[in-house]
Amino acid sequence: MKDELAESNWFTSSYSQGGQECVEVAFLGGGMVGVRDSKDAGGPALVFTPDQWDAFASRAGSGEFDPPPA
Repeated sequence: MKDELAESNWFTSSYSQGGQECVEVAFLGGGMVGVRDSKDAGGPALVFTPDQWDAFASRAGSGEFDPPPA
């Protein structure tokens, strides 16, 4: 898995607009999805199963992880 992570095509969201605090995502074999800190490309990465990624993306898209209003 480490070799696959190192050789993957990582990308940031089109919403990141080149900011310094971004995460990068890579689609891996078997439908797995890698996520890492864009400032530390050689650092650790989280790897999600397809179901875990779908659940996270759905909940993030619905605003569930947004901070509470001030």
